[in-house]
Amino acid sequence: MTVTGIITAIIIGAIIGFLGRLVAPGKQDIPIWLTVLVGIVAAFIGTWIAGLFGVADTGGIDWIELVMQVVVAAIGVTIVAGVYGRRALRR
Repeated sequence: MTVTGIITAIIIGAIIGFLGRLVAPGKQDIPIWLTVLVGIVAAFIGTWIAGLFGVADTGGIDWIELVMQVVVAAIGVTIVAGVYGRRALRR
């Protein structure tokens, strides 16, 4: 993977993470870097799921893949916020 690919993954992951955070229910008290990390992982998982359904590579914008990535990010942000919040309460 090139430096450009890594930077692109971080930017797309940040966007996916923030979109996931917007659609996730409730308040998420997690740092921005964790939202970006969840978004990067969600982008890869969402692309993998879209590939399983055969909708990862379509003509034009891959809307179905994008929706899958945002849904995975929302689930990821919700899970991470729950775990992170419980850890913060124990301190």
